[in-house]
Amino acid sequence: MLTDSGPGPDPGPTPASEDLLRRLAPQVLGALVRRYGHFDAAEDAVQEALIAAARQWPGEGRPANPRGWLIRVASRRLTDQLRSEDARRRREETAAALTPRDEFVGPPPGESRDPAEDDTLALLFLCCHAELPPAGRIALTLRAVGGLSTAEIARALLVPEATMAQRISRAKRRIKASGAPFGIRPDGPEGSAGSAGSEGSAERLADVLHVLYLIFNEGYTATSGHDLQRADLAAEAIRLTRAVHARLPADGEVAGLLALMLLTDARRAARTTPDGDLIPLAEQDRTRWDRAAVTEGVALVSDALTRAPLGPYQLRAAIAAVHDEAASDADTDWAEILALYELLIRLVPGPVERLGHAVAVAMVHGPRRALALLADLDGDARMAGHHRLEAVRAHLLEMAGDRAAARAAYAKAAGLTLSVPERRYLRLRAARLAD
Repeated sequence: MLTDSGPGPDPGPTPASEDLLRRLAPQVLGALVRRYGHFDAAEDAVQEALIAAARQWPGEGRPANPRGWLIRVASRRLTDQLRSEDARRRREETAAALTPRDEFVGPPPGESRDPAEDDTLALLFLCCHAELPPAGRIALTLRAVGGLSTAEIARALLVPEATMAQRISRAKRRIKASGAPFGIRPDGPEGSAGSAGSEGSAERLADVLHVLYLIFNEGYTATSGHDLQRADLAAEAIRLTRAVHARLPADGEVAGLLALMLLTDARRAARTTPDGDLIPLAEQDRTRWDRAAVTEGVALVSDALTRAPLGPYQLRAAIAAVHDEAASDADTDWAEILALYELLIRLVPGPVERLGHAVAVAMVHGPRRALALLADLDGDARMAGHHRLEAVRAHLLEMAGDRAAARAAYAKAAGLTLSVPERRYLRLRAARLAD
């Protein structure tokens, strides 16, 4: 029997609103830090504003300028917090905090500021400040700029979640204690952010690029949840990398990273079925790939390889270009990909790079030789409990004709991943081998 029970519970934020809030959060945080400083307090104020938006927007409607609304609410929260301190600190510290810093003269945060001119890039460089240890820089930036949870960051960096939580907390304290200035220039003159500048500047730029790479990876293949991809994260990583490239057009690694993102993201439309199931690269409909993105990516990496010192992002982009330029999976030049991977693992002998190298070895020299390479990775603590190692092992065992072992490896990989589409795909592969 139907009854009229009133309006019912608050419907809560829609998925579209959640995506918008996640995308705007770094911009709002950047605006507050630029204006007031107080990184840790500003982050708390932004979180309160996001909660207020999630509660109010479903019932009252989304404001015409969501970014400006969030900045206003967060600013009120922050100023209220600062004013609640004792009288001496209110006179001496809060007054200074509420005055914009001289080196950042410009329009106050809010509607008068062009949304395209947000402070996310400056926030990115602040979080990668030299005062922080490298691990802390990357962790804090993924949290503040990428909007990733502590658990997502831990999985991306292959470390325990408790360790990651400690890194983020320590990084926030160091930023607060350092009084680091908020700006886009990491060191040196405008436009030299990490190019031909000091060693510290180059290290800072390397951290910025690493963070952008990790944000893109989380957007392209989410480590958990019901969706394979988080398009908003991937798009934001590409946008920020374009901004860095515009400031440093001569830097080969910046160009290489942008090329890698474009060449990889070009396949996004072909990676899933209408139901959201994963489609592996070999089975994708290549007519659905974004050819404009492929063309731009190939041009970027080709130019960088001819004029700049060789770097890991250029090599990764070159590998992606070989895949994207092949008319079909059968036409892929695996010998060239293997040669590029061998250069890459000399520069970056990490477990993920060695895993990709093993796949290339299998395609050129056969799966048995590649399986021997995986044995070396079994002892790498960073890969312990990671589903990708078992997924690659399963693929190679299937290639080698060992169906029972492949089925067991697919099942083990499915049990390790937190991504629902990947789990479905791996279980399906295992089930097919059982027939």
